Amino acid sequence: MPLHKSDLPLPLIRQGKVRDVYEAGPDQLLLVATDRVSAFDVIMREAVPHKGAVLTQLTAWWLRRLGGEVPHHMLSADIGEICEAIPALAPHRAELAGRAMLSRRAEVFPIECVIRGYLAGSAWKEYRKSGTLAGEPLPGSLRESSRLSPPLFSPATKAETGHDENITRRQAAAIVGAERIAELERLTRLVYERGSEHAASRGIIVADTKLEFGEVDGRVILVDEVLTPDSSRFWPADRYEEGAAPPSLDKQPLRDHLEREKNAGRWNGDAPPPPLPPDVIDSMSRRYLEIYQRLTGAPLPVAA
Repeated sequence: MPLHKSDLPLPLIRQGKVRDVYEAGPDQLLLVATDRVSAFDVIMREAVPHKGAVLTQLTAWWLRRLGGEVPHHMLSADIGEICEAIPALAPHRAELAGRAMLSRRAEVFPIECVIRGYLAGSAWKEYRKSGTLAGEPLPGSLRESSRLSPPLFSPATKAETGHDENITRRQAAAIVGAERIAELERLTRLVYERGSEHAASRGIIVADTKLEFGEVDGRVILVDEVLTPDSSRFWPADRYEEGAAPPSLDKQPLRDHLEREKNAGRWNGDAPPPPLPPDVIDSMSRRYLEIYQRLTGAPLPVAA
């Protein structure tokens, strides 16, 4: 059954748009990726089957590949190991299978580390209006979906609700310090480079992605989700064309449905959201499962 909200015998620290975060010890967290889905900053009433497991297991897959180069927060994403470490979770094993991650607790930096390999989304909107990104000028010959070489490190402020705001590297340095932002940029570029190389071998373009980092004992580590369809813009390489917006391998069916509802005057863009038809939910679920299999080369275990 899809999980819209978890209820575990652990102290709940916060509930985000997708994740419920629990205290699992003095220096550990349990991250539970639910099947909640949001668009236009509104959380839908319906849940998307397998979505939370895809986000958790795809993140775990990437972290295992990156672990030798990028320190990270994951301790385990295996439900057996998690229940052994926290016996109180044993009665919730079926509910948590695939979607729970036991992690190191870090002091998270208050910025998103966004890197853009292509001009899309909010970056394209600002560029089309003013030729800038976060107020900084970009070359004048770019088009929608133009490749950015080298990729553009583009920090943003973090917003639990509402939109993140693009900021300059200088503004980010004022928040976390010049030395820290240099390390965050280095790690962000490394993750993006490794992810893009692998995705390209599977016929996928990583147009952009956002990462979060934290600090543990003075060391910077990668936290939260990594190179998932919720944190990244994935395009099928065979559909890419400069000057147009390629289809995204994510929750695009949801955005399309909501746009139709707004255009028909049936939704004003605020909560509560309109009901989602079963075909939209099914289409999203299949897309999440597809991107997992295309990137990892195997079907999602809990879905099988």
